[in-house]
Amino acid sequence: MNLSLSINLIIIIAISVVSIIGFGRPIIVYRLQFNAWQIIHRKEYYRILSYGFVHGNWMHLLINMFVLYSFGEAVLYYFKAAYITGSAIRYLILFVSALVVSTLVTLKKEKDNPNYNAVGASGAVSAVVFASILFAPYNPILFFGIIPVPGIIFGILYLVYSKYMAGKNIDNIGHDAHYYGALYGLIFPILYEPKLAIHFINQLLSFNF
Repeated sequence: MNLSLSINLIIIIAISVVSIIGFGRPIIVYRLQFNAWQIIHRKEYYRILSYGFVHGNWMHLLINMFVLYSFGEAVLYYFKAAYITGSAIRYLILFVSALVVSTLVTLKKEKDNPNYNAVGASGAVSAVVFASILFAPYNPILFFGIIPVPGIIFGILYLVYSKYMAGKNIDNIGHDAHYYGALYGLIFPILYEPKLAIHFINQLLSFNF
């Protein structure tokens, strides 16, 4: 087992173990979940990371971990090709920093709302998915697990939908985290290697109609 695969699996195992324990002990979820009021007013800053290690239910956990494993392996492969060294640590930095970045807007928006809570690694998982789209924008993504859609088309629809639903604010899903996590996933690899922006554009222009 190589170092990169180990890091990906360690993240998945750690999240799964903490989430499963949390299913039977709600107090753990309470103490780890994202709550902007607790973060700002009680200075419980650890919550901007810990919320990603607990999930609402089995379906939430299984979907996130399946997507993370599938796209995480692809991103690790792309990172190895793009960077001379440090692909594993860059992947780890991407995931951990995405947990923070994806919640910054929500942190500001909900800082005075003690009743707003969020759990799950979806923002960071979105970052991993969109990092893969940066490297291979036309690789298919299975929409609803069935319909193959070019990654760039899926990405555009995902961003539009997430932004729209974040504005409506009619459910308990962290659409802001999905949206900003996804954008961050596109930007993160370019911060290390700006030439990847040119690679992305060339990939888009290479499509054969």
